[in-house]
Amino acid sequence: MKSFLSHVVHYILENNTNISNLTLVLPSKRAGVFLKHELSQQIQKTSFAPNILSIEELVEEISGYTSVSNTELLFEFYTVYKELTPKDAQEPFDSFSKWAQILLQDFNEIDRYLISHKDIFNYLSAIQRIQQWSPDKEPSDLMNNYLKFWDKLEHYYGALTNRITQKGIAYQGLVYREAVDSLEFYLQKNEDKKHYFIGFNALNTAEEKIIQEFLEVGLAEILWDTDHVFFDDPEHDASLFLRRHRYEWNYFQKHDFSWVANNFSSKKNIDIIGIPKNVTQAKYIGEILQTLQKQDETLQDVAVVLGDEQLLIPCLNSLPQEIERLNITMGFPLKDIPLATTFNNLYILQEHHRNDTFYYKNIINVLSDTNLRPLFQQEDKNLAADIIEYIQTNNIIYVSTEVIVARFPKHVQDIAEMLFTYWNDKPKLAIQNCVTLIRRLKTKLIEDREQHLLALEYLYRFNEVFNQLQHLTKQHNYITDIKSLLALYKEIISTETLDFKGEPLQGLQLMGMLETRVLDFKTVILSSVNEGILPSGKSNNSFIPFDLKKQFNLPTYKEKDAIYTYHFYRLLHRAENVYLLYNTEADGLNGGERSRFLMQLETYNMPNHTLTQNVVIPTVPKITHQMQEVQKEASMQKRMKDIANKGFSPSALTSYIRNPIDFYYQKILGINEYEAVEETVAANTLGTVVHDTLELLYKPFEGKIIATEDIKAMFKNVEPLVVENFKKTYGEGNIHRGKNLIIFNVAKRYVTNFLQQELQTLKSGKTLRILQIEQTLKAKVDIPELDFPVYIGGKVDRVDELDGVMRIIDYKTGKVSQGDVEIVDWDLLTQDYKFSKSFQVLAYAYMIYQKQAFQQETEAGIISFKNLQSGFLKFGTKDSARSRNKNQLITAETLDDFVVELKQLILEICNMEIPFTEKEV
Repeated sequence: MKSFLSHVVHYILENNTNISNLTLVLPSKRAGVFLKHELSQQIQKTSFAPNILSIEELVEEISGYTSVSNTELLFEFYTVYKELTPKDAQEPFDSFSKWAQILLQDFNEIDRYLISHKDIFNYLSAIQRIQQWSPDKEPSDLMNNYLKFWDKLEHYYGALTNRITQKGIAYQGLVYREAVDSLEFYLQKNEDKKHYFIGFNALNTAEEKIIQEFLEVGLAEILWDTDHVFFDDPEHDASLFLRRHRYEWNYFQKHDFSWVANNFSSKKNIDIIGIPKNVTQAKYIGEILQTLQKQDETLQDVAVVLGDEQLLIPCLNSLPQEIERLNITMGFPLKDIPLATTFNNLYILQEHHRNDTFYYKNIINVLSDTNLRPLFQQEDKNLAADIIEYIQTNNIIYVSTEVIVARFPKHVQDIAEMLFTYWNDKPKLAIQNCVTLIRRLKTKLIEDREQHLLALEYLYRFNEVFNQLQHLTKQHNYITDIKSLLALYKEIISTETLDFKGEPLQGLQLMGMLETRVLDFKTVILSSVNEGILPSGKSNNSFIPFDLKKQFNLPTYKEKDAIYTYHFYRLLHRAENVYLLYNTEADGLNGGERSRFLMQLETYNMPNHTLTQNVVIPTVPKITHQMQEVQKEASMQKRMKDIANKGFSPSALTSYIRNPIDFYYQKILGINEYEAVEETVAANTLGTVVHDTLELLYKPFEGKIIATEDIKAMFKNVEPLVVENFKKTYGEGNIHRGKNLIIFNVAKRYVTNFLQQELQTLKSGKTLRILQIEQTLKAKVDIPELDFPVYIGGKVDRVDELDGVMRIIDYKTGKVSQGDVEIVDWDLLTQDYKFSKSFQVLAYAYMIYQKQAFQQETEAGIISFKNLQSGFLKFGTKDSARSRNKNQLITAETLDDFVVELKQLILEICNMEIPFTEKEV
């Protein structure tokens, strides 16, 4: 395959004896590198190279103006806007920037196509007035302000262009307009230099005028890159612009339109491959490259072209490890670099500052940021982790600067104070602090430079961003708060990139669609060939409506689609092996529908094209969830002996019944559940508060008979005790607003309703004696099969005596019904978690019995605060599920039956041959 640039160089060398006096103009800078390489390959003698420029560089040279960055232009525009807008009608910078960006794009387009700004803006203003006109009513103030905005566009344009041209800078469109005005002077100055315009397709009006002028005065040639298949087809968009140039330019009325080749119809293998999801496309690209590498280790003439440039990172992660040489022509977007999140988190922390405190989640986001770890790491100790644990343990929702800084060692307190002190909503201070942070991180990372090369590169690039922000905020005092700074920061990092550096002429080429201009490759792998991506489809990010664009010959979505069409087919001109990948799944608006380009290829059905179509389904391993099984080791035996000696708690035993693997994690390994900060009071916290409040109310009456006056006296203590227990259990969490206030009142209601029920019981003439409140119990379980003592232990909520019957009571804040504390089959007690509540109350009864045999009738059961109307829910045994005959007394026989099941359960836990096996919950 002979590339287009190879033909170009051959032609130039054949027609020019002195190439050093030539200027070669290309659509992009990148193409110039390849052109220079091709020149070095074909030149036979030592010579000075010609001047190689991109079209943008040539236009800047002609105009004498330097292009200004979008961000700087936005600030210049805001200066103009403030000068032309009354002070009471001025918008803040962050809201102004949202519509100003669109308007600047329109200014750019108008200038590139040499449209009279007065004509188009007057036309646009007139359209708005016609649309809003009504014969029935006068326009409102809002409508008048709206129409004034359209009237001002012409003034905005004029004032902005005057301001920036006086500074010797201009945006790209204005550079083009000025270049056309300065073209005659440039041609006179360079009348001895010949220019070659190479590989152009779509040209704006300014470019057309410049190139035509060069051609007319005989100082240039233009070398097209198209194919007869498309050029001769009047309906095909791949040559839409070239056909226009051919028939509309005066130059081609007298000169041939050459450089139309016959490459597309040559032999090609084209694979159209449908792949579900974007990431799967990246993975499949890796597989294709692995296959190609077996044929050519260097992948010298292979290009991976990403239709959707967001696939860059997945694609890089999917490349075969054997690839030694890779050149990437796309930049890595700064917004996708992890460090971008670090500064974003800092700004969000500041933005949500409240009364000298910060929201705990924002603090945790900063402290747990891996990019900041070098600052918080002290030998083997992670300072950030300690502070996060402190916040969670104390349930602090809004954390003060003093609390955080005090927990850092003195040598890093300055950086902690900088990060977690309120920046007073001052953007300049925020930027300075970010620059300081970058310097501190750099100092830390440079100690082990080789391990942190990429991180240091990130820091360098973000240092440039903040330097730019610093310069702009000093020069223009428009960013007045952190919110505006965050919006500008996001705007910059969304458009700026971290450029990759590599050897552009060796190895695999990874590029975007626009970078392929004038370049040819033997093998092309093109991803995301879907409607909405290739071509990009209808999008109108402009104040100028479609019909007005047509009227003034501005490009519409049709012209933009034609540009994509040209690039797509030009990429196929000289390729021999083509892999076209598309997403078969509908990912939002883009995806699911194949590109029209693929259908066109099928329709053309060229004789020399071998076209194959496949749908690739990724190999998804069948994941069968296997229940976890942990074999008991000798080291676990000591731990189980310790637990048995201390006492198996009823909750621990029911945890084993529910799922043995939970028992293993919690009791054997000692792994507790993660304790997050409770913004809203959790169910277990509510239960603890209610339990503790009842304990404080009833503890003074232990061993005494309670009278109605005693209960009445308790009512006045309910609220202060609930508040006290919330402070103890809920830490510094706020219970005076939102859901927490509701839950606080629910806790009071639970306790009050319980006391009301107690009062009714006493008023009915019954006698109530409190025997034990929150009594800690422990009892030995004789298990001869084990060679170590076994105990069970726990804390019973309440033991009382009601009319001579002893009651063993467990409080539950959740809902419990009578059926939950009744059993039919004793074997199920330790097999089905459904009977866990029965198991618990029987365990308490057994421990009390072991201490002292029952001297009176005894019952055990639950008081459910969500089912308080059902009263005391007594444990009972039944002959069958439907039987109404219940035995609700706890007798020695009842406890004997329980002990049989208890021993069997403990033997299973302690049996080294029986593994901890996960259950389906």
